[in-house]
Amino acid sequence: MRMVDVISKKRDGKELTTEEIQFVVDGYTEGKIPDYQVSALAMAIFFQDMTDRERADLTMAMVNSGETIDLSAIEGIKVDKHSTGGVGDTTTLVLAPLVAALDVPVAKMSGRGLGHTGGTIDKLEAIEGFHVEITKDQFIDLVNRDKVAVIGQSGNLTPADKKLYALRDVTGTVNSIPLIASSIMSKKIAAGADAIVLDVKTGAGAFMKTDEDAENLAHAMVRIGNNVGRQTMAVISDMSQPLGFAIGNALEVQEAIDTLKGEGPEDLTELVLILGSQMVVLAKKAKDLDEARDMLKEVMANGKALAKFKDFLNNQGGDGSIVDDPSKLPQAEFKIDVPAKESGVVSEIVADEIGIAAMLLGAGRATKEDEIDLAVGIMLRKKVGDKVEAGEPLVTIYANKEDVKAVEEKIYANIKVSDHADAPKLIHTIITK
Repeated sequence: MRMVDVISKKRDGKELTTEEIQFVVDGYTEGKIPDYQVSALAMAIFFQDMTDRERADLTMAMVNSGETIDLSAIEGIKVDKHSTGGVGDTTTLVLAPLVAALDVPVAKMSGRGLGHTGGTIDKLEAIEGFHVEITKDQFIDLVNRDKVAVIGQSGNLTPADKKLYALRDVTGTVNSIPLIASSIMSKKIAAGADAIVLDVKTGAGAFMKTDEDAENLAHAMVRIGNNVGRQTMAVISDMSQPLGFAIGNALEVQEAIDTLKGEGPEDLTELVLILGSQMVVLAKKAKDLDEARDMLKEVMANGKALAKFKDFLNNQGGDGSIVDDPSKLPQAEFKIDVPAKESGVVSEIVADEIGIAAMLLGAGRATKEDEIDLAVGIMLRKKVGDKVEAGEPLVTIYANKEDVKAVEEKIYANIKVSDHADAPKLIHTIITK
């Protein structure tokens, strides 16, 4: 088999065989096929697309290129959640203990983040002592005993995807539905989940800016999951403005605690209940979504979800007392209100630009080498559709430096006030096939 023939075949819009896809993935992972040939194939895929069968084969070839996580020793149906990312996306911190409080095993493999704020692990490390450096045996024991644990991503998970992702980044082939879908799904499948709930974001703060692109990606991932034997569904949710109020690592942990108490922002709470209900039903702990939602609301109200979060933190070396006293979280030196210049209704909050403003404070990484300041960030005081009076705070900046003029300018440029605006719809659609 020759790589040039595979490239030519896909260039001409023909379907690659399972063997040809496996040949490419194996050869590239082992260094036998050079970057320039895989770049040519990626561009051919970008223009010619792939069939459902090709996408599933590519996903599984990447899964099998490295280590896979065997979670069979964990009792019950393991349901994983994946978000395509956004600004103020605190859902995992709330969902993991909330769903675990209903005896659904949450065996979560998470990473650190590039972008506006850190990934799930960075946020959790705002809690003193918390760590994800546990053995697989400890991980499995914790999930069997307390139903929830988080471990860092294995270095040898889907090595083919790591190489291909880096190549796509520099060859203009990032925005390819089959390549995005197989990249995301290969990591979820390698991580050992029995069922997968996808939170696909759409809007200014999302990777997919339009509903059409978000739906295409969601359908692609759901079909891949179902084609390889994993029950998979997707919720397309809004990211035209940040989710919740908090943008920043310690601030988001505080917001997660509030939400587990039933006192969190309306949009974050609603999204968590929708995603959580799907997870509970897939885990066969409820007969339908209405029953699952009632069960989740009950463990919020009776304190079981919050207690589960505390157990989870303590189990992994964290200071669980922050649940009762969030002032123990890292605190910023300066709190600076940014007042509205005019009265009216907030009509736009450009999510990704507000995220960049938080990153300028040190809440996120521009490169992998950057250090995150866990204490800093932005707290929204108004959301789209809210009335605001001139002089009233639009946001509060949490900073460890006094000069935040550049951040203030970015906030003013990206929060608009007008005569009228409606709050955006949170859930755009739900996809199960």
